[in-house]
Amino acid sequence: MPEDSSLSRLLDQIPRLSSRVLVEELSGGLTNRNYRVDTPHASYVVRHSASDASLLGIDRDAEHVNTRAAAEAGAGPEVFDYRPDLQVLVIAYLPGVTLADADFADPGVLDRAAQACRRLHAGTRFRGDFDMFARQAAYRQTVRERGFWLPREYDDYAERWEQVRRALVARPEPTVPCNNDLLAGNFVDDGDRTWLIDYEYSGNNDAAFELGNTASECEFSAEQIDAWTAAYAGAPTRGDLARVRLGALRSAYGWSLWGFIQAAGSPLDFDFTAWGLHRFEKAAATFRGPDFDRLLTEAADD
Repeated sequence: MPEDSSLSRLLDQIPRLSSRVLVEELSGGLTNRNYRVDTPHASYVVRHSASDASLLGIDRDAEHVNTRAAAEAGAGPEVFDYRPDLQVLVIAYLPGVTLADADFADPGVLDRAAQACRRLHAGTRFRGDFDMFARQAAYRQTVRERGFWLPREYDDYAERWEQVRRALVARPEPTVPCNNDLLAGNFVDDGDRTWLIDYEYSGNNDAAFELGNTASECEFSAEQIDAWTAAYAGAPTRGDLARVRLGALRSAYGWSLWGFIQAAGSPLDFDFTAWGLHRFEKAAATFRGPDFDRLLTEAADD
């Protein structure tokens, strides 16, 4: 792609990119503009922040540290430069296919993706913790204080949300380094190995949230959730499966607020309101569904 003047000035300030021969904007970023930059010696991805990180709870310094830790664990791309003054992170370009939701129907893809999560979770602990209950409360306060639009039924599920929290606290799981935002586009698969990218929301968390987040974002069926959990855990118990399903619920209900905040403030041309509504409606269906009480019981008891 032809470089515009502002992009050229940005890239010129990063010495390793001065001899670039190709610049191509990559799709998929909702809080960043991402570019593939090729030089005669290597290919890189330049992540340039494009949103108000403070409203979304993003810590760019922690993102940098945790991206390095993920690379050391063999789960993420190598980091080459971090320029907080430019709001830029430069990482290795990973050859492979960025996954789409439908790709997870392939058992090989599902297994490689689960093994990537296991590698990440076995690595060095991340800087900072991630708790969707705390994140949801902070996002809800931001929406309230700033008067952002919210579905009028959103708070109708506050008591059921608290029931989920109590069920998980009753049988707490150890926390591990998690990406916490593993939608399909954050998996890169080369046919032999899967890599995990984008550590904006990374932090130590329970693995059930990580697995549930992917299940929710990738629109897994109930059967796919079982297969996904088994690919990760081997022989999951009913409690394991229940916690992953509650992880999907936590993801949908909490991240829906992210969409409403982005709808009010993001400069990107994207329908964040529809994005948030889709996740809220999935969460509401689970809160109202016939399996909700059973999931609470199995998550707490098994």
